[in-house]
Amino acid sequence: MIPRYTREEMGRIWSDENKFNIWLQIEIFALEANSKLGLVPIDAVDEIKSKAKFDIQRILEIEKVVKHDVIAFLTNLAENVGEASRYIHYGMTSSDILDTCLAVQMKQAGELIISELEKLSEVLKGKAKEHKYTLMIGRTHGVHAEPITLGFKFALWYEETKRNIERMKRATENIAYGKISGAVGTYDNVDPFVEKYVCEKLGLKVEPISTQIIQRDRHAEYLNTLAIIASSLEKFATEIRHLQRTEVLEAEEYFSEGQKGSSAMPHKRNPVRCERIAGLARIVRANAIAGMENIPLWHERDISHSSVERVIIPDSTILVDFMLDEMIDIIDKLIVYPEKMLKNLNLTNGLIFSQKVLLALIEKGLTRETAYKIVQRNAMRCWQTGESFLEVLKKDEDIMKHLGNGELEKIFDYKSILEKIDFIFEKIGIEK
Repeated sequence: MIPRYTREEMGRIWSDENKFNIWLQIEIFALEANSKLGLVPIDAVDEIKSKAKFDIQRILEIEKVVKHDVIAFLTNLAENVGEASRYIHYGMTSSDILDTCLAVQMKQAGELIISELEKLSEVLKGKAKEHKYTLMIGRTHGVHAEPITLGFKFALWYEETKRNIERMKRATENIAYGKISGAVGTYDNVDPFVEKYVCEKLGLKVEPISTQIIQRDRHAEYLNTLAIIASSLEKFATEIRHLQRTEVLEAEEYFSEGQKGSSAMPHKRNPVRCERIAGLARIVRANAIAGMENIPLWHERDISHSSVERVIIPDSTILVDFMLDEMIDIIDKLIVYPEKMLKNLNLTNGLIFSQKVLLALIEKGLTRETAYKIVQRNAMRCWQTGESFLEVLKKDEDIMKHLGNGELEKIFDYKSILEKIDFIFEKIGIEK
């Protein structure tokens, strides 16, 4: 069983408590930097550190009057610090606090999502190995194509999840930039040393150039990465939903004791968690579009992006985190029906070997067009009558003058499929 985690971890990142704690850290680190520059007496820094505290309810009360969250925070600090508070926020602008804090929070959220992606990767790898040789039909256009294995399907998802891990690492790295560069980013009233000092203390890199804000292409990249991850999860969920259809029933979500599927129909076992993932992916993708709309702002900045980000960034990280936790558990507890897979594999009475017959005829010297016409003629008869494809072929003189009974029967053997699975697993690094 895969260990679960408490979902409160992601919620804590976006809590007021965490946000204001980061704001306070930024202000304290900026004070320390300014004291090293000789702009703030060291005893004032010590006094502020000892007295600096905030009260969330008080901040919200002040904000109702001043209509500005950073000013409300600074006012509350000043109430607790006293006269020395004049050194707080020296030469800085609100976005120095807001954007640097947001970078810290997005980095924290990104690292948590990476951790969940790695858990998903491991459970997919385990399932791929477990079902490496579990035969099932491959489908294109929703129609039976050629045989695959369930392990092959899991291996495909495993490789995609590895790419999502790398995408999320890049996005987290590219969002982890802070700025303390003043009102329009020119350092007119704040020394660049302050920015460097604060960012190093917070584990961030220094934004190479900013206006009053860090440019929003960074945030858009991060949100689009979340959207890709959500879309991958929807893809996995959609496949499971199909496999759980009554007519298919090759796999299904775990149905826990006491669970009920319908208020009206007691027999129902529905893929509700996969459906939930599919629905939530739409929100994450929509949020990514809003993130791209935030890139073009007026001049050195306006705040049309701000209200949007207060919704889309916490929501997207929380949703993706939730979706990952759900998918990890769904895959880990997935109920698999190999017997039904074999039954479905044989529904077309051997038609799934038509390409092998085609290639065998080509190898005997027939043109592709002629071979295709012969095989398709027999295949269409099987579609209409439900006869065994192998037996129909054995009755066709155009087939039998090129292929013997033994050759035909060998074509209708699943073993060749399984041989290639080993190669595919080795190629993507899944050991035996």
